[in-house]
Amino acid sequence: MTSIRKAVLPVAGLGTRVLPATKSVPKEMLPVFDRPAIQYVVNEALEAGIEHFVFVTGRNKGAIEDHFDRAYELEASLHQKNKANILKELEAERPPAGSMSFVRQQAPLGLGHAVWCARDVIGDEPFAILLPDVIVKAAPSCLAQMTAIHEEKGGNIIAVEAVPWDKVDQYGIVAPESRENRTVRMSGMVEKPKRDEAPSNLSITGRYILQPEIFSVLESQDKGAGGEIQLTDAMATLMERQDFFALEYEGTSYDCGSKQGYLRAFLQFALSHEEEGSASLETLRRVLDENNA
Repeated sequence: MTSIRKAVLPVAGLGTRVLPATKSVPKEMLPVFDRPAIQYVVNEALEAGIEHFVFVTGRNKGAIEDHFDRAYELEASLHQKNKANILKELEAERPPAGSMSFVRQQAPLGLGHAVWCARDVIGDEPFAILLPDVIVKAAPSCLAQMTAIHEEKGGNIIAVEAVPWDKVDQYGIVAPESRENRTVRMSGMVEKPKRDEAPSNLSITGRYILQPEIFSVLESQDKGAGGEIQLTDAMATLMERQDFFALEYEGTSYDCGSKQGYLRAFLQFALSHEEEGSASLETLRRVLDENNA
């Protein structure tokens, strides 16, 4: 079984749901407590063994590339001031040289088009897709759980989580055919179904492992909802000739593309921080007391 070595991160979106914060700052660079959101996503992929990252970018996204580069002046200053712990932390999260590629989408033609833009870098091998709007708190990481299932079953893997039945109309929902523990063989996908028409309450999380044949499907894919090339449409076509599995992973996702989802993520990672968690809890209690006074 071919291992998953490469991952695509579509980061060209404008972040309109969290404006005005993203007017001049890429949404992926908004801090979630002590590091930008994109760093959590990359760390998740690294834990799963990803060796090369393909960022599909747009205009005004240079801060992402800079974040994963060396900051010589900053590092020299930290060294001079003997801030060894901070310097070590920065170095630990800097990817190896040559392990990241940046390609331009050039036009907002949809998620499917963004993935297609990475075709030449990915080549003829299965790969992962991680939507940077979504941070997943899990141990092992969500993508690591997915790669383990891929090694066992092959095919295409989609991460899912159960949502309340009265909220299925807010998500993409998978149609199950059969189930083995947390792994579900899929027969289809439905975008935002009504409750009484939903085939399950398993929502698509924003993590995928796909076979390279998806690129040829995207190449000829007609525009779908919103006049964009939809990845969901291409996956539905590929499902007609390849296996698709949904993994109900163990963990919790946070939609940082919405203001409330971003707030939930910020609070969760602040409260669970190894060194700052207790202080964060005390700060939160103080703020709540002040607002209830």
